[in-house]
Amino acid sequence: MRKYELMIVFSTEEDKFKAGSEAVRSVLANFGATIDKEESYGDRDLTYIIDKQKRGRFVLFTINANPAKIDEIEKQFKLTKNLLKYLFVKLEEKKN
Repeated sequence: MRKYELMIVFSTEEDKFKAGSEAVRSVLANFGATIDKEESYGDRDLTYIIDKQKRGRFVLFTINANPAKIDEIEKQFKLTKNLLKYLFVKLEEKKN
C-alpha cells in the first residue's frame, strides 16, 4: 500500500455533491483503498468552465491504495457523472 493525495472537484449542487462523494468512497472501498483523511476546501471558482459549471466544491482525500489499482480506480472515476475533475498525487515517504 502506498499513500496518495486525491483532490476531487465536485459539483456545487448538494445532491450531486453527496452522490459523487458516496461514489468516490464506494470505488475506493471496492479496490481496497482506505481513506485516512478528508478535508473540504469549500466552493471555489474554476479557472475554466467544466461541464457548464463555473464553480466547484474541492475535497482533498489522503488515502492508502495499492499502486497497481490506481489505473482501475481512475477508469471508474471517468465513468462517474458527479465528478468534475480529480488528481492523484503520490506522497513521498519521509527518510530520516
